Amino acid sequence: MQSSNGRPRSGGGGPESAAEHHDGHAPALAEAPEAVRYEDPWYDALASGWGESGGAGAPVPLPVAQAGRAQREAAAADVYLQVQRSAAFQEVRGRYRRFVVPASVVFFGWYVGYVVTATTAPGLMARPVAGAVNVAMVAGLGQFLTTFLLTWAYARHARLRRDRAALELRWDTQELTRGIRGGAS
Repeated sequence: MQSSNGRPRSGGGGPESAAEHHDGHAPALAEAPEAVRYEDPWYDALASGWGESGGAGAPVPLPVAQAGRAQREAAAADVYLQVQRSAAFQEVRGRYRRFVVPASVVFFGWYVGYVVTATTAPGLMARPVAGAVNVAMVAGLGQFLTTFLLTWAYARHARLRRDRAALELRWDTQELTRGIRGGAS
């Protein structure tokens, strides 16, 4: 198959690769892979062979700094598990569930009731309320109104019942993990 510039197209890996310039010459980076900068965010270390077994099947040892980092991350994970098991966290989650579950059930029931009534009782929904406004229009606008009302109630509940306790938990968690990391955040 021919491309628009008259050269044959290929499936991807040959001389017609994406790394090639318009004049047909490969860039210097493709010829010298050691010129790759490691701080490049698109550089894939594992794809380049780093961290794989070295030649005779022996694994490449991790640097000491990475081993220490892995220990700190494991200790931080323990901190998060400890916080998750704490009574304060369970209280915040309980307050959240005590609001969200009933509110979701009520709102979903109201929505399904509206849809079912609209499909099974069109005569009821077509009944006029005032002028050209019928029951279906009032109920549909009620859906919007209850959405905004539920959003307001959720924000108010979060502000009054959960935000302060959650912020204290977050602060305590950050202090514990900061201690593990040696003062660095």
